[in-house]
Amino acid sequence: MFERPIVMLDFETTGLSPDTGDRITEVAALRIAGGEIVERYVSLVNCGVRIPYFITQLTGITQQMVDGAPPADEVVPALLDFIGSDTLAAHNASFDEKFLKAEGALLGRACRHTGLVCSLKLSRRVFPGLASYKLGQLSQSLGIVFGGRAHRAEADAEAAAQVLLHIGRHLGESYGLHRVAPELLVSLNGVAAAKVPRFIDAYVASRSGH
Repeated sequence: MFERPIVMLDFETTGLSPDTGDRITEVAALRIAGGEIVERYVSLVNCGVRIPYFITQLTGITQQMVDGAPPADEVVPALLDFIGSDTLAAHNASFDEKFLKAEGALLGRACRHTGLVCSLKLSRRVFPGLASYKLGQLSQSLGIVFGGRAHRAEADAEAAAQVLLHIGRHLGESYGLHRVAPELLVSLNGVAAAKVPRFIDAYVASRSGH
């Protein structure tokens, strides 16, 4: 399936931007190796901030839950160590990466991941024409059972990981790729949907030495 491990990341947060003081409240990171999830790091996070009411309504994460959770200066280094230098993936990846970088910066820790894969963008390119690319509806369209509660980090990361595995299988079956390189997924994020088949054909030809 995948040539090297990819880590699917999902954060729950207090809002949309670390630039305005929003922080993470929960994290799930799932390592995908070959064709399955082989390892996971999941934790609530106490960042010492108040949980807005609308966030509790959306996620079910309460102030009491984060008050009793491990502090950010424990969770974030463990998360960065877990990801290491593997390729990072997320559904709407720019959102999760900016929070990862911001939380790391607060502790003087840099991210080491090599490449960023957005399963949202990738799905638009590989499966054009679907009614919605929001994680819940996309999962349903692809026949993926959404386990757990939406807007909780582990359930969302699990669904996004299954989307990525579905994409990997599709690329393998459609283009004869026995092993999908993470770099190919990173590159596809920047390719227009109409050009994806030609792009992959050229990639396959270059790999086979033709």
